[in-house]
Formats: sequence, C-alpha cells, structure tokens
Amino acid sequence: MEQKKKNATATMKDVADQAGVSTATVSRALTNPDKVSAQTRQKVEQAALSVGYSPHVLSRHLKRNESHTILVIVPDICDPFFSEMIRGIEEIAAERGYLVLIGDCAHQHQQEKTFVNLLLAKQIDGMLLLGSDLPFDASKEEQHNLPPMVMANEFAPELELPTVHIDNLTAAFDAVHYLQKLGHQRIACIAGPDSMPLSQYRLQGYIQALRRSALTIDNQYIYHGEFSYETGARGLAALMSHPRPPTAIFCHNDIIALGAMSQAKKMGLDIPRDLSLIGFDDIIQAQYCYPPLTTVVHPRYQIGREAMLLLLDQLQGDSVSGTGSRLLASELKVRGSTAIPKRSV
Repeated sequence: MEQKKKNATATMKDVADQAGVSTATVSRALTNPDKVSAQTRQKVEQAALSVGYSPHVLSRHLKRNESHTILVIVPDICDPFFSEMIRGIEEIAAERGYLVLIGDCAHQHQQEKTFVNLLLAKQIDGMLLLGSDLPFDASKEEQHNLPPMVMANEFAPELELPTVHIDNLTAAFDAVHYLQKLGHQRIACIAGPDSMPLSQYRLQGYIQALRRSALTIDNQYIYHGEFSYETGARGLAALMSHPRPPTAIFCHNDIIALGAMSQAKKMGLDIPRDLSLIGFDDIIQAQYCYPPLTTVVHPRYQIGREAMLLLLDQLQGDSVSGTGSRLLASELKVRGSTAIPKRSV
C-alpha cells in the first residue's frame, strides 16, 4: 500500500472509519499493540498510513510535557447514573487520542494522595469533575495552579469553573407541575443530599411549583436522604404514615424512585392507581421496571461529550471561563407510573 503524506488534520476517528473498527481499538492498537490481535494491529496501522495519521503523536506530546491523560472524578462509580456520561467522555477522548483515568470519590480519603501525586508528577493534562467537590483540599488561589478543569452535571458557581449541566430547578418544577395538572395536590418529595447543589435546585423547583399553585409547604411531605434505593424505601414508608398521605411523590433521582416503588409494592400499594411516582435522570432501569417510570430525561451522554470538548478547548489554549458554561435541555418522559389521583376517577 502506498503511504500518503502525513496529514496534520487526520484524527483517530479517520483511522477508525478507514479500518472499520472503534476509536478505542485504534487507540489500543497504536499505544498498546499487545492488547489487540496481530490482524487488528496490521489493519489499524495500514489505515493510519492510508489517511496520513502519524502514529508518533504520543511522542510529540511527551516532548511538550503533555501526558495526554485526563482524570475523571466520579462521586460514586457504582451509581448507574454516571455510565452514560463516562461513555460520552471516553468517545471524545478516544477520537482525540486521550487516555481517561477514573477516580472514585466514594473512596476519596484513600485516593486523595494518589490524586495529588498525579498532579505533582504532571501525569494528567486536565480534570473533569462529575460532582461538585474537588478530590482534595485546595484553596481558590491554589486552584489556579491546577491543570484545566471542567465540571459536568453539577453547577457550583462558587468554584468558578466552566460547567456543562441542565437547569435542575426548572426540570423539577416541570415534573411537579405535571403532577398538579393531573389533579394531585398532596405531592411529597424524597430529596437527595443537602450538600449537593443539584439536590438544592431540585428541592427549590418542587417548592416553587407548590407555591405557584398556592399549596402549603408541609415539611412532613419532604424526606431527605442519599441517592439510594434505601432512601426511596424508607422515605416512602415514612411519607405514607402521614395522617394525610400523599397521592404523588417526586423523587430526586431514579434510584430513589425505584426504591420507593419496591416499598410501595411491599405495602400493597398499586402504582399509579394508589400513588403516582416521578423520578429524575432516566437511567436504563427506568424503562424496564413495572410500571415503567415517569422521569426527567437527563442528557448524560451529551453532557459527557460536551464537557470533554470544553476541556479540550482549554488544553488547546482557548480562554474558557466560568461564563463559558453550557446549558443543555432536559425533558419529562411520561410513562406508566403516573396517573390522575383516585378521587378524580
């Protein structure tokens, strides 16, 4: 095969398209050839030559003191919410020849030293935060000495970081307003951790929707907990013990809603005939539970892609400030877990 002149604009995706493989396979074949078969390696190498992609990109980055590695900080790797976001990040990273490291903040105390060492050794070029906390203590002044960072999913203005997120307050307002349009007036809320900005925004959306309809805010209708199945189960049990139990519950995420749904069945409650439930995020399980869960569709895959692109803008020298944040749209997906209250039938 005749070798084409090296093309400075050729990307890893061009190689993948030519070879008929994924960008991840191209990345492995060029940087870790022992991880793929000889046949795949040969196919990728021939494709790289054909499109004019240089297989020596990594060495050039090392000369410029770049690792071409991104650290993604995840609040809890076991939470299925983050899987689509990470997929979006890794697809863009693979296209641009970047390696992605995952740091799980659920074990932050054990890993804090590891994160710091990566920074000191300049083994990462940038960081993506999928939560609102840095994985180590750093003052605002010290943050200026850190590599470029982008926050995905959360919105915390005090950190002054470029962010990709949705309008959690409006999305929550719309979800509760939908329950009101169905005829529900006794609407409860199972809320996530108070320490998380998105929980605060979702709670504000719930409260504003009730106030807009001149409904009284009953604190006994608000149950606080973690983003867990257990919170949903305990929350539903507590709320249904109220002298005037709710006819509908807005849950701060789908995991909570699924826990509440399981508890409702244990208590002999029929969803949605006895109780309507709305979740938030539209994880894959929301489509396959019974009844399927009405929920806010959170564009997690798109958030991951946009966050990685925003970080790449910074790494390429573009000026991106906190005002360069990107707001993506969400929508309410109506399924079988919501209906008009029984008294309206």
